[in-house]
This record gives sequence, structure tokens and C-alpha cells, in this order.
Amino acid sequence: MTADAPTILATSGGFAASSRMHWEVGPLTRHAVELAGVTGRAPRVCFLGTACGDDKGLIATFYDNAWREGWTGSHIALLPMPNVDDLRAHVLGQDVVWVWGGSVAGMLALWRLHGLDTVFREAWAAGVVLTGVSAGSLCWHAGGTTDSFGPALRPLTNGLGLLPWSNGVHHDTDPGRRPLLRSLVADTTLPAGFATDDGAGLLYRGTTMVEALAERGGAGAYRVERGPDGTAAETALDVRRIG
Repeated sequence: MTADAPTILATSGGFAASSRMHWEVGPLTRHAVELAGVTGRAPRVCFLGTACGDDKGLIATFYDNAWREGWTGSHIALLPMPNVDDLRAHVLGQDVVWVWGGSVAGMLALWRLHGLDTVFREAWAAGVVLTGVSAGSLCWHAGGTTDSFGPALRPLTNGLGLLPWSNGVHHDTDPGRRPLLRSLVADTTLPAGFATDDGAGLLYRGTTMVEALAERGGAGAYRVERGPDGTAAETALDVRRIG
């Protein structure tokens, strides 16, 4: 079973601190799984840690979480070689794809090398719910800001572009991201878009942002667009608390 419409939940969250594991699933990721609308069997959730170099500890913690959540978990690793024979068939057989954070620039390069950019577009159109945190949020958009190239933030302009918007992540906790995103939208390096504080997410149906969500109190989401005077304006969105 798949979502009723192409669905992306792009977040700066979806996981939380855990007393038993390195981290545990948060309300935003649980909501992404609920959006898949699976009934009568365990949801199939595929995890990608590409942006962290397919870290084995990270993947192991995902499987611990999948077991606790009652999901049928799987993962795709690309290093040192793909761990599944047919990437397209594996992705299209999922209900949810969950992408972790890290180097969005490196992740996109590896995805394109292995054809996953095309596969994810097909899966999105077919109703597989796409979700993720940080790099796993930026990747679905036209671009955003990134520290993939070093401590100084730089623009990322070659996202997958499933969503024709720019995306800002960690809007409240990384002090350089908010002003840089505004300046890049103002000078048209990036298109207008949306940003999230840590603990917030953006739900898209097709290419329309339909709802902002938060898994912690005070987490905000924002519309960022270029005004007629050539400066970028930021508008706070209504946010629904979940979990």
C-alpha cells in the first residue's frame, strides 16, 4: 500500500535521545510511516545512511528501532558496493524511505552515480512516502544551505528537485543558516522555499506544502520568499504539534 498522493515529510527532526539506544524514532518519523496508510501487515521502511558514509552503527540502531516500532526494516548502503542487487525494485517495494543527515553533497553525488535520483522520483510518483532529517530533508528540494564542504556554510543548488523550493534546516540552532538562506533567496541563487527549526517538519502533497508539524514545543516552520524590493521576507507558519 502507498500514500494517496506523492508525499514527502521533510524534517529537522524525527528522532530523539534514548535511554536504551544511541537514538530512537521520534513522532515526525512515526507520522511519515502513518502517512503510508499500511493496514494488515507491518510497514516496510527502508533506511539510508548514505550521508554518514553508511555508518554500520547507525544502521544497526535503525534495525533496533524498526524491531521496536513493529516495522519491516531494510537499508540501502552504497559503500563499498550496493548491498542489494536491484536498487529500483527494492525502493519501489517500500512504503517509506527514511534518509539520515550528514553530507548532502556527497550523498547526492553517490545517489546519482548509482541512479537513485531517478529511482526516488519514480518511487515518489508511485506513492512511496519519502522522509528524512537535515540532508534527508534538503535532498528532495531544489537546494538549500549546507556544511558539506567545510565549517563555512555554502549554497547547495543541485538537490533532486522533486520539490521546486529551497529548504532551510536547523533554522534555530545553526546561527549561520537563517541569514544565508535569506540572502540566497534574495539574490535568486535559490528559489523561494521553506525552513524548519529542530523538531519541525514540512508535509508536502505533490509539490504543495500542506502542513507544518512539530514534535517539540516551540519548534517553528517558515516561508522564505523574495519581496518586490529584492530582499527576502520570512513568514512564520502555523504549526501543528504531534506526539
